Formats: sequence, structure tokens, C-alpha cells
Amino acid sequence: MSRRINKVAVLGSGVMGSGIAAHLANVGLEVVLLDIVPFDLKEEEKDNPAARNRIVDSSLKFAIKNRKPISAFYDTAYASRIKTGNFDDDFDEINDCDWIIEVIIEDLNIKRSVFERVDKQRKKGSLVTSNTSSIPINLLAEGRSEDFRKNFCGTHFFNPPRILRLLEVIPGPDTSQDVLDFFMDYGDRFLGKRTVFCKDTPAFIANRVGVYAMAKIFQLTEELGLRIEEVDKLTGAAIGRPRTGTFALGDLVGLDTAGKVTKTIIDNCPDDEQVGAFVMPKYLDFLLTNKFLGNKTKKGFYERTRKKDENGRKIKLGLNLSTLEYEPTQRVKIGSLDAAKQVDDLRGKVRTFFNAKYDEEKGAQLVRKSLAGLFGYVSNRVPEISDQLYSVDDALRTGFAWNVGPFEYWDMVGVAKGAELAEAEGYEVSAWVKEMIAAGHDTFYKVENGVTVFYNIDTKAYEVVPGTEEFIILDNIREKSVVWENAESQLHDIGDGVLCFEFRSKMNSLGAGVIEGINKAVEIAENGDWAGLVVGNNAENFSVGANLMMIAMMAYEQEFDDLEFAVRTFQNTSMRLRYSTIPVVVATQGYVFGGGCEFAMHADKVVASAESYIGLVEVGVGLLPGGGGTKEFALRASEDFHKDGVKIPQLIDRFSAIVNPTPYNGMAMSADDAFRAGYLRKGIDRVSINKARTIGEAKKEVLALADKGYTQPAPKNDIYVLGRNGLGALYVAAESFRLGGFASDHDAKIAKKVAYVLCGGDLSAPQKVTEQYLLDIEREAFLSLCGEQKTLERISHMLQTNKPLRN
Repeated sequence: MSRRINKVAVLGSGVMGSGIAAHLANVGLEVVLLDIVPFDLKEEEKDNPAARNRIVDSSLKFAIKNRKPISAFYDTAYASRIKTGNFDDDFDEINDCDWIIEVIIEDLNIKRSVFERVDKQRKKGSLVTSNTSSIPINLLAEGRSEDFRKNFCGTHFFNPPRILRLLEVIPGPDTSQDVLDFFMDYGDRFLGKRTVFCKDTPAFIANRVGVYAMAKIFQLTEELGLRIEEVDKLTGAAIGRPRTGTFALGDLVGLDTAGKVTKTIIDNCPDDEQVGAFVMPKYLDFLLTNKFLGNKTKKGFYERTRKKDENGRKIKLGLNLSTLEYEPTQRVKIGSLDAAKQVDDLRGKVRTFFNAKYDEEKGAQLVRKSLAGLFGYVSNRVPEISDQLYSVDDALRTGFAWNVGPFEYWDMVGVAKGAELAEAEGYEVSAWVKEMIAAGHDTFYKVENGVTVFYNIDTKAYEVVPGTEEFIILDNIREKSVVWENAESQLHDIGDGVLCFEFRSKMNSLGAGVIEGINKAVEIAENGDWAGLVVGNNAENFSVGANLMMIAMMAYEQEFDDLEFAVRTFQNTSMRLRYSTIPVVVATQGYVFGGGCEFAMHADKVVASAESYIGLVEVGVGLLPGGGGTKEFALRASEDFHKDGVKIPQLIDRFSAIVNPTPYNGMAMSADDAFRAGYLRKGIDRVSINKARTIGEAKKEVLALADKGYTQPAPKNDIYVLGRNGLGALYVAAESFRLGGFASDHDAKIAKKVAYVLCGGDLSAPQKVTEQYLLDIEREAFLSLCGEQKTLERISHMLQTNKPLRN
């Protein structure tokens, strides 16, 4: 059955409801957001539509304004796609909706009453889903019509819906298979999610396993006598989980939320062999009783006070789990943790805690014991909560932001060793794992012919992970795909005559090795039988920009000849991408900063993951974009100028993007926002909603350009610049920033140099110039700033603290 979603009704406008509505608007859908009429209306307000919609309207306004941790919208203009209303006056708005999703309070009776109304109002064949996190789908479907039941299922988003990629799809007893297939595909291709099929069991997959992992660490912390700040360091980035660690994450999510899910599991899973792990420790009961619920109440496991230490930093207090009193947190010093920090890859970090050297250390014991419990636990959840193990890993990676899932952790340790560890700690390991080991299978996953395969417990054979067939995962093909490499980069054959150039430096920073690699990649593509080149990687971030340490060393030593050569080489590399004889498409995700942004701006096309945060951020370290970025904005401003039209506003927009590289101003906080900021070009570049597909889609764009008969672009010799006419306006803008307290004297100096390049220098009248002319004055401005003491201070501060200095 063919389905098309155009209009969606979201019932409930709380944090999740408004977040889901915003994300549906992000992908271009028409949304109706409904909530209840306030109970406390005054008599004179009862006929006032604004008063009756107060709850839903205030929720939407909050979603638009709130930017912590990031806006719910790719672009706040998309809020116009949402129409608000209330359940009493506007319920008939659902009549022509293709999908109706319920996101109200977790109360079975209230949800049932809403679904009874939906059943009477909806059009036949429309999809109806619930975002419940704990109530069984079968109970919600009871008493509904046949057409309702076959089109009804659970679609469980995670908060925040824009960012967390998990969408759990849960069947009801009568859900049509085509409905389930539709959501599994639609969530992936159109919502950017990793869709995971769950059985209708308590808390489904992610919360069942994720809350177990949290509860087990709560239990072990008390048992081993560790401090909460020690445990947060041990269970954060050191083992590939969110940097907050377990206790701070509990504060962030809300301890009441965690408590409710825990209670649901205890009440509904009496046969769970590790149900004892979910029993609430006394210290958590203390926090809940006193309503110390975490960040939302300013107090939970941690309390941030207004008092400051001798260094001017606010004093952070942590709960002593024994005394239930708050104490200043202490610097964490744990041997195994320090050793793990010295290891680059996650497998090596995790194995560090299993080193016999740390057998008696409490920190390493916590990691080992928690993973042992996790191994036993997930082995017994398959097939209870999911028929196959990969769903468990997908759910924890994309719903709880773990770098790897439970079975992937187990592979790091070794299947047989992990089973032994679990049983030695007293945990039961399922029979299917023992059968697997006995049959000689030593991993849950492996790579075959460039594709990830998993162990299917039903067929007892390895099969391709469904839904990943179209993903290009460079790690999977690395052994056979490398055409050329150096220490900081690799060039891959990704099939069909397309090459992919991958950054492999730390944080994908752009140093000499990457620059050499890009030039070599273009040379190989041009001189061989290749259709074109993709520049992309599977890392969390595309690139953090130029190697700042390299620039700093030359600037500190005042080695200006070497620095001039380095900057010129960077510029030439950008231009090599622009004017190659083969199509070049850049695929981005995460941070696309500085030089990474400049390379993207010089490609034939960019395929940007929706969650690409793009910006020319050099002002933060006292510089201007020197790899062709400032030149490129001058060029794009010229292309935007209308004949005989006003030109200064377009120029100021480009100027502001560079000199004010803060989120939602100069820096784009989504790929959609990057079109506003000018980093992406309408009608040329495009957005990929699912970052796992970005390289594959970039490859398709290369082939499409090649099939059309790609023609090498001609250098631009007609860039219209405004000279002094523009400089006057931009200098006034720079001074306005400074006088208004928005910029320091050094900021203003940098801004005027940016203005100089954008306007083509101190020309007496507007005229046309070449790209090379603009590159030359861009390089000159960059080098002059490298000689400024305040720029050197900014660079030093960034390298030491990873934070910008505004001096």
C-alpha cells in the first residue's frame, strides 16, 4: 500500500509534543499541534481564542525561543508550518490528517479517552500512533475500531526529538504489517532516524536496557564506595558514553523521569532475572522525596552554587551517597582511567579496564562489573524485547548516545571472555550465546565484503544488518579500498568509479598531511579513469578546521615566509577543488568549521547532513578566513547583487557572518540554517536528513554530474566589489559593534580587515576583480593578524582551554 504523509496532528504540546511537532515541521510537513484548554480560565476568558490556546501557544513559543542544548527547529521560520489549537474547539483539525500522533501524559485512561475521540474523528486509513514510553501498545488499542487498530502502533521518539536519532516502532496486536514497514522506512529516509523495531514489552528496548545500565552503576557505586564524580569520569567518554557520565546524565534527564521508568520495569517485569538492580537505592529515594530532581530543580546528584573558588570558577557540590550531604567535588585520580585516556581507539580504552594490573582497583572493577552485568542482561533480553541483537545496539547508540551498543562492547572484550566474566560475577548468560560459542562463533558482528553482518540467533548464521545496505561505512571497506594514504588521510575507491577522500587527523583538523592528501586525491582522480571525488568521512565531525597548533608555532616564531607559504598552499588547495577537471562533492556532518567550511564552499556541490554546524569561526582566534573563505563570500555577494539595486545589505550579511561567528548569527546551527548564512547555495547544495546516508548520497551526486558531461569551471574574473563605497558602510558597522559593547578593539580591527577583503581593498570606485586578486589581499590580511599580540593570545587561549578569548 502506497502512503504519503503531508499533514500531521500532534496531540499534546509538552516538551516532547512540541519537540516532535518542530521536527516534523523541519522536514516540511504541515503540522496541527493541539492541547487542552487551561483549567483556570477566568469567566471573561472563556470565549477568548488566545486564552483558550494559552497552553499550546506558550509551548510553541518556548520551543521557538529555547536553544538549550539546541533549537528544536532547523530554522525558526519553519514554526510557521505549525498551526495551534485546543482539544475542545479544534479537534476536527485531525479530519484530514494523514498521521495523528499522541504525546500526552503517561496515563492509560486519559490516553484511551483521547483515542476514543480520535477513532470517531479520523479519516479511514489514517495512521495513528502513540509516543508512550512505558504503557503497552496493546492496552492502548483496546476497544478501538478495526480500521483504527490495524493502522495503530507505537512511535517512540527520544528527547530532544531533533537530535536523538532513535525512533522505536512498536506493533499493536492488530497492526498491519504495511504500517510497520512504512514507519521503519519513513523514519529512516524522511525523519533522519535509526528506526528500531521493538516488541510490545515494558519500556521497550532503549529504556529497558539503558535504565538497567544506569541502575546497575548506581548499585555498584554504593557497593564499591566510589564518589559520584569518580563514577561519572569512569562511565563517560572513557568508555564511549556521553561526557556527563551516569550521575550528571541523571540530573540532565530528570531523576523523576528515571524513577518512573524504573518503577514501570519493577512493576511489570517480575520475571526479569536482574530485577533487583532496579531497586531504588536510599540516596535516590532521598533525592526524589526532597524533590531534588536534577538540573530542572537546580539540585540533584550535583548542586552548582553561586560561590566561587580562588580561580573564579563556581563551586560545584556533589552528593555524598553515605552521608546524604553535599560536598565540594574532588579532582579525580584513578590509574586505569588515566591509562585509558592515553589510548585513542575505544576498543583499546575499554580493554584497559580489563588489564590485570587494575584487578584490585575500584574504578576498573566498576567498569568490569557493570559491563559483566550488562552482558548477562542483554543476552536474556533477546528474544524477549527484540528478535535480533542488532536492534538492542541500535537503540542504545541512537537513544542514549552511546558510541557502541551492549553487544558491540561484548565483542571488544571477546564473546567467550565476556560470558565467563558475566558468569563469574553471578549473572546468567542465555543459552543462545553459549550455543553460539560452542559452534565456534567468536563475534556478534563482523565485516564481510565491506558490509557489517550480525549473528542471527534464529538461522545461526551471519546476515547483513537490515537497513544498512545503502550506507557507505569506510571502516568496513578500509582493508581493500585504499588507493592512496598518508598519516593524516586516506583515499578510498567507493565503487562505480568514485573516490572518497577521508580526513584521519585528530579531530579531522587540516594540517600538512590533509592538504597534501586533497591535492593528491584530485590528481589521481583527474589522471585516472575516475568519475569524480567525494570528500567526506564517518566521524562525528567533518572537520574542526585548520591545525591551529601548526599556525601558532609559525606565528609565535614570526616565521612569516613559512606562514605565507602555508596559507597560499591552503588557498590553492581550495581552488584545486573548485577548478578540477572532475566533479567534487563534499559530504558534511557535525562541525564544519573554518578550513573545513572553506573546502566545502569550493566544491561543485555539498551534501550536508541536516545536523551540520557550519561556520567561518576564525575571528574567535583573532584571524579571518584565510583559505579562500573571505574571498568566496565576496564572490557570492557579487553574485547576489542586483543590477541597479541596493548592494550594501547583501554585503553586510556576508560581513556579519564572518565577524560574528556565534550560533544562530554567523554560525549555522543546521544545514538548513546554512542557506540563510550563505555557506550553502540554494539550487546547488542540498540537505541529507539521515547522516548515515550522506556519503552514499554524495556519491550519487558525483555520478549525476559526471553523467551530464562534467565541464571544468572557468576562473572568475568578474567579481564586482564596492571598494570605498562598501568600506565606509562596513567600517561604520564594525565601530557600531565596538561602541555597543558587542566587540572589543581587537574584534573591530579584525572586522575592518574582513571588510577590506570583502570590498576588494581601498579602491576608489566599484569595479570587477579576479579571484586571485581577492585571494592575495585575503592572505595579506591573514598574515598581518598573525603578527598581532592579541591574536597570539587568542590562539594560545584556544589551544589551552578549547574556548575562545575575546580580548
